[in-house]
Amino acid sequence: MPAARRDPYPPGMDLREELPSDEQSVRDVHLQAFGRGHAVGDLVGSLRDTITPQSGLSLLAELDGQVVGHVMFTRCLLDAPARLVDVQVLSPVGVLPEFQRRGIGSALIRHGLETLAERAVPVVFLEGNPAYYSRFGFVRGEDLGFRKPSLRIPDGAFQAITLPAHEPWMTGTLVYSEPFWRHDAVGLRNPD
Repeated sequence: MPAARRDPYPPGMDLREELPSDEQSVRDVHLQAFGRGHAVGDLVGSLRDTITPQSGLSLLAELDGQVVGHVMFTRCLLDAPARLVDVQVLSPVGVLPEFQRRGIGSALIRHGLETLAERAVPVVFLEGNPAYYSRFGFVRGEDLGFRKPSLRIPDGAFQAITLPAHEPWMTGTLVYSEPFWRHDAVGLRNPD
């Protein structure tokens, strides 16, 4: 008898794209999930304005009608030797504290990566903890021939995953979109 297939999502969870009416719920998720929640909430607001149906993705996780998680993928550029390439950056991902460690963030990330692969996105970048993001296939960007956009980003934190549309010539430097710079959301700042 075949082993039972485990649903990859927590029971009762729905994943869907963000709607205009979800803006405050998304902001609340990030306010509660991050110590600098206002900064992340402001970044999300600015990045939301850059998303079009063809470029970018803002996904929600709902449990019993409550928004409990959010992930955003937005268009940035890869400055490759041959030409500029449209790529995506995963940032931010947040889950309400009382719902963390239940697979909600993982489900959002996996669903987003699957959707972007279907849209022929070649590469997704992020800044984050390698111990967490390696489970999705992210590796050090440098190991794939990519250069980070700022020296403030720790080498191990600059990560990428290539998707089926990636071609070997697509190497070079990640160029963040303007909202990341405006909100000072690139790399680490010296606390002094």
